[in-house]
Amino acid sequence: MKYAFGVDVGGTTVKLGFFEETGRLLTRWEIPTRPENGGSAILPEIAAAIEDCLARHGVEKSEVRGVGIGVPGPVDDDGNVNRCVNLNWGVFNLHQTLGALTGLPVKAGNDANVAALGEYYDGGGKGSRSMLMVTLGTGVGGGFIWNGQILNGAHGVGCEIGHLTVDRSPEALPCTCGKRGCAEQYASARALGRLARERLDRDGEPSLLREQAEVSARTVFACAAQGDRVARDLVDELCDVLGLTIANGCCMLDPELVVVGGGMSKAGPALLDGLIPRFEHHMFHACKGTKFALATLGNDAGIYGCFRLAMTL
Repeated sequence: MKYAFGVDVGGTTVKLGFFEETGRLLTRWEIPTRPENGGSAILPEIAAAIEDCLARHGVEKSEVRGVGIGVPGPVDDDGNVNRCVNLNWGVFNLHQTLGALTGLPVKAGNDANVAALGEYYDGGGKGSRSMLMVTLGTGVGGGFIWNGQILNGAHGVGCEIGHLTVDRSPEALPCTCGKRGCAEQYASARALGRLARERLDRDGEPSLLREQAEVSARTVFACAAQGDRVARDLVDELCDVLGLTIANGCCMLDPELVVVGGGMSKAGPALLDGLIPRFEHHMFHACKGTKFALATLGNDAGIYGCFRLAMTL
Protein backbone atom coordinates (compact mmCIF):
# COMPACT_ATOMS: atom_id res chain seq x y z
CA MET A 1 0.00 0.00 0.00
CA LYS A 2 1.22 3.47 -0.91
CA TYR A 3 0.18 6.75 0.74
CA ALA A 4 0.08 10.48 -0.05
CA PHE A 5 -0.44 13.81 1.71
CA GLY A 6 -2.78 16.62 0.72
CA VAL A 7 -1.88 20.01 2.22
CA ASP A 8 -4.12 23.06 1.78
CA VAL A 9 -2.44 26.27 3.00
CA GLY A 10 -4.88 29.01 3.99
CA GLY A 11 -4.33 32.41 5.51
CA THR A 12 -5.41 31.23 8.98
CA THR A 13 -4.90 27.46 9.05
CA VAL A 14 -3.12 24.74 7.13
CA LYS A 15 -5.36 21.73 6.52
CA LEU A 16 -3.60 18.39 6.11
CA GLY A 17 -4.92 15.02 4.97
CA PHE A 18 -3.15 11.65 4.97
CA PHE A 19 -4.57 9.32 2.32
CA GLU A 20 -4.21 5.79 1.10
CA GLU A 21 -3.48 5.69 -2.63
CA THR A 22 -7.04 4.38 -3.11
CA GLY A 23 -8.31 7.82 -2.10
CA ARG A 24 -9.38 6.78 1.39
CA LEU A 25 -8.76 9.58 3.89
CA LEU A 26 -7.03 8.13 6.95
CA THR A 27 -6.74 11.28 9.04
CA ARG A 28 -7.33 15.01 8.72
CA TRP A 29 -5.98 17.74 10.95
CA GLU A 30 -5.04 21.42 11.03
CA ILE A 31 -2.17 23.56 12.21
CA PRO A 32 -2.05 27.37 12.46
CA THR A 33 -0.67 29.36 9.55
CA ARG A 34 2.01 31.74 10.80
CA PRO A 35 2.68 34.44 8.19
CA GLU A 36 4.93 36.58 10.39
CA ASN A 37 8.62 36.94 9.50
CA GLY A 38 7.93 36.50 5.82
CA GLY A 39 6.03 33.26 6.44
CA SER A 40 9.34 31.54 7.15
CA ALA A 41 7.84 29.08 9.65
CA ILE A 42 5.02 27.78 7.44
CA LEU A 43 6.86 25.14 5.44
CA PRO A 44 9.05 23.85 8.30
CA GLU A 45 5.92 23.41 10.43
CA ILE A 46 4.18 21.54 7.60
CA ALA A 47 7.23 19.28 7.30
CA ALA A 48 7.19 18.63 11.06
CA ALA A 49 3.46 17.78 10.93
CA ILE A 50 4.10 15.30 8.12
CA GLU A 51 6.96 13.67 10.06
CA ASP A 52 4.73 13.35 13.12
CA CYS A 53 1.92 11.78 11.10
CA LEU A 54 4.22 9.19 9.54
CA ALA A 55 5.59 8.28 12.97
CA ARG A 56 2.08 7.88 14.43
CA HIS A 57 1.00 5.62 11.57
CA GLY A 58 4.25 3.67 11.39
CA VAL A 59 4.69 4.51 7.70
CA GLU A 60 8.11 4.84 6.05
CA LYS A 61 8.84 7.60 3.57
CA SER A 62 9.53 4.96 0.93
CA GLU A 63 5.82 4.10 1.13
CA VAL A 64 4.71 7.68 0.36
CA ARG A 65 4.04 8.77 -3.23
CA GLY A 66 4.46 12.41 -2.33
CA VAL A 67 2.94 15.64 -1.04
CA GLY A 68 0.42 17.73 -2.94
CA ILE A 69 0.15 21.31 -1.69
CA GLY A 70 -2.20 24.17 -2.55
CA VAL A 71 -1.33 27.79 -1.79
CA PRO A 72 -3.22 31.11 -2.12
CA GLY A 73 -1.28 32.56 -5.01
CA PRO A 74 0.09 31.91 -8.50
CA VAL A 75 2.13 28.71 -8.93
CA ASP A 76 3.46 27.50 -12.27
CA ASP A 77 3.85 23.88 -13.37
CA ASP A 78 7.46 23.80 -12.14
CA GLY A 79 6.46 24.83 -8.61
CA ASN A 80 7.58 28.46 -8.80
CA VAL A 81 5.50 30.62 -6.45
CA ASN A 82 5.01 34.21 -7.59
CA ARG A 83 4.09 35.98 -4.34
CA CYS A 84 1.44 34.77 -1.91
CA VAL A 85 0.42 38.05 -0.28
CA ASN A 86 -1.60 36.47 2.55
CA LEU A 87 1.40 34.34 3.54
CA ASN A 88 4.02 37.10 3.07
CA TRP A 89 5.84 34.87 0.58
CA GLY A 90 7.91 36.23 -2.26
CA VAL A 91 9.21 34.28 -5.26
CA PHE A 92 10.73 30.83 -4.73
CA ASN A 93 10.42 27.21 -5.83
CA LEU A 94 7.98 25.37 -3.59
CA HIS A 95 8.78 21.91 -4.98
CA GLN A 96 12.43 22.24 -4.08
CA THR A 97 11.97 23.95 -0.72
CA LEU A 98 9.30 21.65 0.76
CA GLY A 99 10.94 18.64 -0.91
CA ALA A 100 14.19 19.37 0.91
CA LEU A 101 12.37 19.77 4.23
CA THR A 102 10.33 16.54 3.93
CA GLY A 103 12.53 14.30 1.82
CA LEU A 104 9.46 13.61 -0.33
CA PRO A 105 8.42 14.52 -3.87
CA VAL A 106 6.19 17.62 -3.95
CA LYS A 107 3.63 18.92 -6.43
CA ALA A 108 2.16 22.40 -5.87
CA GLY A 109 -0.87 24.23 -7.22
CA ASN A 110 -3.02 27.28 -6.67
CA ASP A 111 -5.60 26.74 -3.90
CA ALA A 112 -8.64 27.41 -6.11
CA ASN A 113 -7.32 25.03 -8.77
CA VAL A 114 -6.71 22.20 -6.32
CA ALA A 115 -10.14 22.71 -4.74
CA ALA A 116 -11.58 22.36 -8.25
CA LEU A 117 -9.58 19.16 -8.75
CA GLY A 118 -10.97 17.77 -5.49
CA GLU A 119 -14.56 18.54 -6.47
CA TYR A 120 -13.97 17.09 -9.95
CA TYR A 121 -12.87 13.70 -8.64
CA ASP A 122 -14.67 13.39 -5.32
CA GLY A 123 -17.37 16.08 -5.05
CA GLY A 124 -19.95 18.02 -7.03
CA GLY A 125 -18.12 17.57 -10.34
CA LYS A 126 -17.77 13.80 -10.12
CA GLY A 127 -18.63 12.17 -13.44
CA SER A 128 -18.10 15.27 -15.58
CA ARG A 129 -15.49 15.55 -18.31
CA SER A 130 -14.87 19.29 -18.05
CA MET A 131 -15.69 21.48 -15.08
CA LEU A 132 -15.39 25.14 -14.13
CA MET A 133 -15.37 25.70 -10.38
CA VAL A 134 -16.23 29.10 -8.96
CA THR A 135 -15.31 29.67 -5.32
CA LEU A 136 -17.23 32.46 -3.56
CA GLY A 137 -15.61 33.57 -0.33
CA THR A 138 -13.47 36.54 0.63
CA GLY A 139 -12.74 36.79 -3.09
CA VAL A 140 -13.93 35.01 -6.23
CA GLY A 141 -11.70 32.11 -7.23
CA GLY A 142 -11.83 29.89 -10.27
CA GLY A 143 -10.43 26.61 -11.49
CA PHE A 144 -10.92 24.68 -14.73
CA ILE A 145 -10.47 20.93 -15.04
CA TRP A 146 -10.36 19.12 -18.38
CA ASN A 147 -10.11 15.32 -18.41
CA GLY A 148 -8.67 15.35 -14.90
CA GLN A 149 -6.05 18.02 -15.63
CA ILE A 150 -5.83 21.54 -14.19
CA LEU A 151 -5.66 24.41 -16.66
CA ASN A 152 -2.79 26.24 -15.00
CA GLY A 153 -1.70 28.67 -17.71
CA ALA A 154 1.74 29.94 -18.66
CA HIS A 155 2.09 32.05 -15.50
CA GLY A 156 0.11 29.96 -13.02
CA VAL A 157 -2.96 32.20 -13.19
CA GLY A 158 -5.25 30.19 -15.44
CA CYS A 159 -8.95 30.79 -14.71
CA GLU A 160 -8.57 33.70 -12.28
CA ILE A 161 -12.12 34.71 -13.09
CA GLY A 162 -12.39 36.88 -9.99
CA HIS A 163 -10.17 39.36 -11.80
CA LEU A 164 -12.23 39.58 -14.97
CA THR A 165 -13.23 43.24 -15.38
CA VAL A 166 -16.98 43.78 -14.95
CA ASP A 167 -16.97 47.56 -14.49
CA ARG A 168 -15.00 49.93 -16.74
CA SER A 169 -16.55 53.14 -15.44
CA PRO A 170 -14.45 55.87 -13.75
CA GLU A 171 -16.13 54.89 -10.48
CA ALA A 172 -15.04 51.23 -10.73
CA LEU A 173 -13.94 49.85 -7.38
CA PRO A 174 -10.22 49.29 -6.78
CA CYS A 175 -9.14 45.67 -6.30
CA THR A 176 -6.30 44.33 -4.15
CA CYS A 177 -4.68 43.06 -7.37
CA GLY A 178 -4.06 46.66 -8.46
CA LYS A 179 -6.78 46.80 -11.12
CA ARG A 180 -10.23 48.36 -10.92
CA GLY A 181 -13.65 46.86 -11.57
CA CYS A 182 -12.72 43.21 -10.87
CA ALA A 183 -15.58 40.77 -10.38
CA GLU A 184 -14.61 39.89 -6.82
CA GLN A 185 -15.20 43.49 -5.72
CA TYR A 186 -18.89 43.04 -6.60
CA ALA A 187 -19.66 39.30 -6.42
CA SER A 188 -17.78 37.86 -3.42
CA ALA A 189 -19.16 37.24 0.05
CA ARG A 190 -17.08 40.12 1.41
CA ALA A 191 -18.34 42.39 -1.37
CA LEU A 192 -21.98 41.53 -0.67
CA GLY A 193 -21.62 42.41 3.00
CA ARG A 194 -19.82 45.65 2.17
CA LEU A 195 -22.34 46.70 -0.49
CA ALA A 196 -25.20 45.95 1.91
CA ARG A 197 -23.70 48.14 4.64
CA GLU A 198 -23.05 50.94 2.15
CA ARG A 199 -26.66 50.83 0.95
CA LEU A 200 -28.04 50.96 4.49
CA ASP A 201 -25.81 53.95 5.28
CA ARG A 202 -26.78 55.70 2.05
CA ASP A 203 -30.55 55.74 2.45
CA GLY A 204 -33.25 55.25 5.03
CA GLU A 205 -35.09 52.33 3.48
CA PRO A 206 -36.68 50.02 6.04
CA SER A 207 -35.02 46.62 6.00
CA LEU A 208 -34.66 43.52 8.15
CA LEU A 209 -30.93 43.96 7.69
CA ARG A 210 -31.04 46.89 10.12
CA GLU A 211 -32.09 44.48 12.85
CA GLN A 212 -29.15 42.11 12.35
CA ALA A 213 -26.22 42.00 14.76
CA GLU A 214 -23.97 41.61 11.70
CA VAL A 215 -24.60 42.56 8.09
CA SER A 216 -22.86 39.89 6.03
CA ALA A 217 -23.47 37.72 2.97
CA ARG A 218 -25.14 35.16 5.22
CA THR A 219 -27.60 37.64 6.73
CA VAL A 220 -28.32 39.23 3.34
CA PHE A 221 -29.38 35.85 1.93
CA ALA A 222 -31.36 35.07 5.09
CA CYS A 223 -33.27 38.36 4.89
CA ALA A 224 -33.84 37.95 1.16
CA ALA A 225 -35.42 34.56 1.88
CA GLN A 226 -37.87 36.37 4.20
CA GLY A 227 -38.87 38.70 1.36
CA ASP A 228 -36.91 41.77 2.43
CA ARG A 229 -36.79 44.08 -0.61
CA VAL A 230 -33.37 45.61 0.08
CA ALA A 231 -31.77 42.20 0.62
CA ARG A 232 -33.44 40.80 -2.50
CA ASP A 233 -32.14 43.73 -4.56
CA LEU A 234 -28.61 43.09 -3.28
CA VAL A 235 -28.80 39.37 -4.08
CA ASP A 236 -30.16 40.16 -7.55
CA GLU A 237 -27.28 42.56 -8.23
CA LEU A 238 -24.72 40.02 -7.03
CA CYS A 239 -26.24 37.26 -9.18
CA ASP A 240 -26.18 39.53 -12.21
CA VAL A 241 -22.46 40.30 -11.86
CA LEU A 242 -21.69 36.67 -11.06
CA GLY A 243 -23.78 35.49 -14.00
CA LEU A 244 -21.87 37.83 -16.31
CA THR A 245 -18.53 36.67 -14.91
CA ILE A 246 -19.33 32.98 -15.33
CA ALA A 247 -20.80 33.59 -18.79
CA ASN A 248 -17.53 35.20 -19.86
CA GLY A 249 -15.58 32.29 -18.41
CA CYS A 250 -17.78 29.75 -20.17
CA CYS A 251 -17.44 31.59 -23.48
CA MET A 252 -13.67 31.01 -23.26
CA LEU A 253 -13.64 27.52 -21.72
CA ASP A 254 -17.01 25.93 -22.60
CA PRO A 255 -17.25 23.58 -19.59
CA GLU A 256 -19.82 20.83 -19.34
CA LEU A 257 -20.48 21.77 -15.71
CA VAL A 258 -20.10 24.77 -13.40
CA VAL A 259 -19.63 23.89 -9.73
CA VAL A 260 -20.21 26.69 -7.22
CA GLY A 261 -18.36 26.43 -3.91
CA GLY A 262 -16.98 28.56 -1.10
CA GLY A 263 -18.74 29.94 1.95
CA MET A 264 -21.48 31.71 -0.02
CA SER A 265 -22.50 28.44 -1.69
CA LYS A 266 -24.10 27.51 1.63
CA ALA A 267 -27.02 29.63 0.44
CA GLY A 268 -27.71 26.59 -1.77
CA PRO A 269 -30.64 26.70 -4.21
CA ALA A 270 -31.35 30.32 -3.28
CA LEU A 271 -28.04 31.23 -4.90
CA LEU A 272 -28.39 29.00 -7.97
CA ASP A 273 -32.01 30.04 -8.53
CA GLY A 274 -30.87 33.65 -8.85
CA LEU A 275 -27.61 32.93 -10.65
CA ILE A 276 -28.68 30.59 -13.47
CA PRO A 277 -31.20 32.97 -15.13
CA ARG A 278 -28.63 35.79 -15.07
CA PHE A 279 -26.00 33.46 -16.54
CA GLU A 280 -28.44 32.51 -19.31
CA HIS A 281 -29.13 36.19 -19.96
CA HIS A 282 -25.42 37.01 -20.44
CA MET A 283 -24.13 33.79 -22.00
CA PHE A 284 -23.07 33.19 -25.59
CA HIS A 285 -25.97 31.28 -27.14
CA ALA A 286 -23.90 28.17 -27.87
CA CYS A 287 -23.30 27.70 -24.12
CA LYS A 288 -26.97 26.89 -23.61
CA GLY A 289 -27.23 23.63 -21.68
CA THR A 290 -24.29 24.30 -19.37
CA LYS A 291 -25.14 22.56 -16.10
CA PHE A 292 -24.72 23.95 -12.60
CA ALA A 293 -24.14 22.15 -9.29
CA LEU A 294 -23.13 23.01 -5.75
CA ALA A 295 -19.81 21.87 -4.32
CA THR A 296 -20.10 19.04 -1.80
CA LEU A 297 -16.68 18.71 -0.13
CA GLY A 298 -16.77 22.00 1.78
CA ASN A 299 -13.48 22.92 3.42
CA ASP A 300 -11.99 19.54 2.51
CA ALA A 301 -12.00 20.16 -1.26
CA GLY A 302 -8.43 21.44 -1.09
CA ILE A 303 -6.90 18.44 0.66
CA TYR A 304 -8.68 16.04 -1.71
CA GLY A 305 -7.40 17.99 -4.70
CA CYS A 306 -3.89 18.11 -3.29
CA PHE A 307 -4.00 14.35 -2.79
CA ARG A 308 -4.84 14.04 -6.49
CA LEU A 309 -1.83 16.24 -7.30
CA ALA A 310 0.40 13.99 -5.20
CA MET A 311 -0.82 10.91 -7.07
CA THR A 312 0.66 12.34 -10.29
CA LEU A 313 4.17 12.13 -8.82
